Amino acid sequence: RHIRGNQNQTRIMETEINSRYANILLDYWFKRSFGTEINKRLMILLLREIIPEADVQDITYGNKEHPNPFPDSHGVIFDIECTSSDGSRFIVEIQLARQKWFMERALYYSSFAIQEQLDKGVDTYEFMPVYFIGMMDFTSHENSGGRFMYRYELIERDSGERMTDRIRYVFLELPNVESITDQSSDLANLCYALHNMTGLKSRPQEMQAEIFELLFDSAEISKFTPEEKIRYERDMTTDRDIRNQIAFSREQGLKEGMEQGIVKGMEQGIVKGMEQGIVKGASDERERIMSVLRSEGVADDIISKLSGNAPSS
Repeated sequence: RHIRGNQNQTRIMETEINSRYANILLDYWFKRSFGTEINKRLMILLLREIIPEADVQDITYGNKEHPNPFPDSHGVIFDIECTSSDGSRFIVEIQLARQKWFMERALYYSSFAIQEQLDKGVDTYEFMPVYFIGMMDFTSHENSGGRFMYRYELIERDSGERMTDRIRYVFLELPNVESITDQSSDLANLCYALHNMTGLKSRPQEMQAEIFELLFDSAEISKFTPEEKIRYERDMTTDRDIRNQIAFSREQGLKEGMEQGIVKGMEQGIVKGMEQGIVKGASDERERIMSVLRSEGVADDIISKLSGNAPSS
C-alpha cells in the first residue's frame, strides 16, 4: 500500500471548510489539539515520537507569555510550552510559511526558557534541558530526498564533542513526507497526516497507533461544538483571504517590479535592474497588504505565520 500526498502547496480552498477533518495547523486549532489539558496525552505522545531520548512520562503546561526582563524590550508568546515531570522544558512552534530568521527566532525563544530557570542571587548556571521543536508546513531544504527531521545541538566543530546536552533544536518539515507506506515510521506518518489532514476522508490503515486515534479525533469537525464550528469556518476564511492577498501581492509586486526593473535596467543593465525592481515591487506590495490586514484587526502573529514576515515589533 502506497499513498501519495497532495503536492499543491496552496491547500486552503473552499473544500477544506467542508472536509471531514480540520486544518489543525492553524494557530488556535493547533493549540487546541496539542496544548490543552483534555488533549495532554496527545502532546505526550508527540514529544515521545520527536524526542524519544527525553522519555516524557507526564507534562505540565506553562504560561505561553514571557515578558522580557530588560526594560523597553519585547517579550515573546510561545505557541505551546510545557514541562515534563523531570523538569525538562519543551517549546513547540508551528510555522506555516517561510520566515526570514526563523532559526534565530528559535534561539531567542529558547533563551527565555533558560533564563527563567535561573533564580536571581544563585551563583550556579545549572538548568534543566530545553528543547525547541519547530513544526514547519514548508520545505527549507531543497532536494531533501524525503528527509523531514533536522536536529541541532551545540558541538565542537572539528571533533564533534558536545558542548552541552541542555539545549537542543528539532525541526520537522511536514511537506517532505510525500507519501506513506507500510514501512513508514509513526513520526513520518504523523507529518503526513498534519500536512494533508483536510484532504483525508478517513484515518489510513497505516495510522492505527494511539497517537493517530487521538489526533484524528481532535481534528474531526463533526465533534466540534457549534461555537467551535463557527470559529473554524471564520478562521479558515481569514486564513484563505490572507493567503490570497499575499499571492496577489506577489503577482502585483512581480508585475510592478518588472516595470520598474525595465526602466532602471535601461540605465544600469536590464538583468540587474529587473532583479532589483522585482524584489522592491514584491516587498512594497507585501507591506501594503500586511498594513491592510492589521487595520482589519488580524493579529500580527497570524499574519507572520501565514506570510513568512517576522512579527512587527
